[in-house]
Amino acid sequence: MSERPDSAGPDPDDTFDEFAELVEEETRRDPDLAVIEAGSRTLRTQGGPPQADVPARPADPEVDKALREVEAELATRWGETKLEPSVDRIAALMDVLGEPQRSYPSIHITGTNGKTSTARMIEALLGAFDLRTGRYTSPHVQSVTERISLDGAPVSAERFIETYQDVKPYVEMVDAAQEYRLSFFEVLTGMAYAAFADAPVDVAVVEVGMGGTWDATNVIDAGVAVVTPIDLDHTDRLGTTPAEIATEKAGIVKQDATVIMAQQPVDAAQVLLKKAVEVGATVAREGLEFGVLDRQVAVGGQLMTLRGLGGEYTEVYLPLHGAHQAHNAAVALAAVEAFFGVGSRHVRPLDIDTVRKAFASVASPGRMEVVRRSPTVVLDAAHNPAGARAAADTIGEAFQFSNLIGVVGASADKNVRELLEAFEPVFAEVVVTQNSSHRAMDADALAAIAVEVFGEERVQVEPRLPDALEAAITLAEEEGEFAGGGVLVTGSVITVGEARLLLGKG
Repeated sequence: MSERPDSAGPDPDDTFDEFAELVEEETRRDPDLAVIEAGSRTLRTQGGPPQADVPARPADPEVDKALREVEAELATRWGETKLEPSVDRIAALMDVLGEPQRSYPSIHITGTNGKTSTARMIEALLGAFDLRTGRYTSPHVQSVTERISLDGAPVSAERFIETYQDVKPYVEMVDAAQEYRLSFFEVLTGMAYAAFADAPVDVAVVEVGMGGTWDATNVIDAGVAVVTPIDLDHTDRLGTTPAEIATEKAGIVKQDATVIMAQQPVDAAQVLLKKAVEVGATVAREGLEFGVLDRQVAVGGQLMTLRGLGGEYTEVYLPLHGAHQAHNAAVALAAVEAFFGVGSRHVRPLDIDTVRKAFASVASPGRMEVVRRSPTVVLDAAHNPAGARAAADTIGEAFQFSNLIGVVGASADKNVRELLEAFEPVFAEVVVTQNSSHRAMDADALAAIAVEVFGEERVQVEPRLPDALEAAITLAEEEGEFAGGGVLVTGSVITVGEARLLLGKG
């Protein structure tokens, strides 16, 4: 890769040894944090200035050291995959902090796929209407500071550290009084709510971590509850049918709220509607009260006509690919309309020029994100079958690849077979690999499933991600410079984050 004039940066092999050493030094930290954060130190020089949505490591060594100390302390707590289904601990933390989450209105987002992209669109719309926003999303692509955003940008490392130090004494107080210490996600949630109150924000846009009823974010009483499409994921914790999963997710629907409901499986929709009736919530359903009227593929994204709660919005450009993103946009628009009272207190639509400006500014790192050209390398964080199906449909619609090579690194607790089956029609070949998370599926175990899905001749195994990227790019180039070869890196947010660094982003 390093010998090609069009390469995005130096050969990843040149940096991998140092990368591995840095990770080894921090083995006591949760790899979900340590691997990506260590990588940004060794690879950040490849891509020029950092993008606002995905910050690099702090340039100041003292700030960088302080942030690492915070990350190390957070990593001693339960990770996001270890749960005790209760909001008791986070409620206790909110109590000693003075209930910061009640000092601003909020929009709460649950669902299986599309939550982060929808949150970003809602944030952009609210900001375009001159409201100060706080956004809390998970997981992060490269830096833990991405999870807490103010005014459309991740908080600075300095502010993240300051917020942690502010809440730390209260966290320790709650730890001492509870059977279990606050988890990693619970502490971050408390930090986000405190940071939003301190800013202060006009409105918070909050994405659940998992489920809804007992999710740590569910100590807010959001006036608008958004439910993106529900599908099967985290079935060991949320249930094995869409209805069971919807029962957990319906927990964010509060008394007299407005529910913005994306298109759902029938059994999931029934559960959500029943919960709305029980609490006196008003429901707006995609396909009935709002939706996508028209969409056309455009350069760098798509041009949409949306029907909102207050009327039609024409010629709306969205710089994201895929029908699923158009549906996310319709949901986001309806959520913001509901927040402003459109459809209840009044019926006039939002200002069309402001809506267009907001959607044109949306970015969603790691979601059909092009990070390299010649050959084109696309990153997508699809990690379950529904996400994989959406990604496969989008890659066929938005890119004219004649030879698409997949790089797949997945988590061991996911439905990997169905994920691979979704990509089988669009991948000419697949390179299976593994990211550096403790949750990663072993590359050989993943390869055994891939061989059953693709056939042995279409599967290559490269346990190290730098080797997998180089192998995939070589395969994509075999048809020649102008033959339409491409690479899609997918399977996990962690895999996408590491690939992003190796390819010079961040």
